[in-house]
Amino acid sequence: MPRRILQGVVVSDKMDKTVIVRVDRLVMHPLYKKYIRRSKRYPAHDPENRCRVGDVVRIRECRPLSKTKRFEVLYEEAAAASVAEGEA
Repeated sequence: MPRRILQGVVVSDKMDKTVIVRVDRLVMHPLYKKYIRRSKRYPAHDPENRCRVGDVVRIRECRPLSKTKRFEVLYEEAAAASVAEGEA
């Protein structure tokens, strides 16, 4: 079975090797038929502590790494390179 890949925004990076990622989704209201934004927060493994608050990241489902961590941060090398060039 394929692993789920989600995209969200880092809202907390205070822990060591862990970030909290907020993932938003749109859900249609059953009565009013308008789309409502729902969000959920996922703890994700960030072994290199590269993510900062406000970063848009992709996370992938993985084996349980702790009591709550079930996702890991995917590092895209092209995106990381462009960020490094911007900082230099």
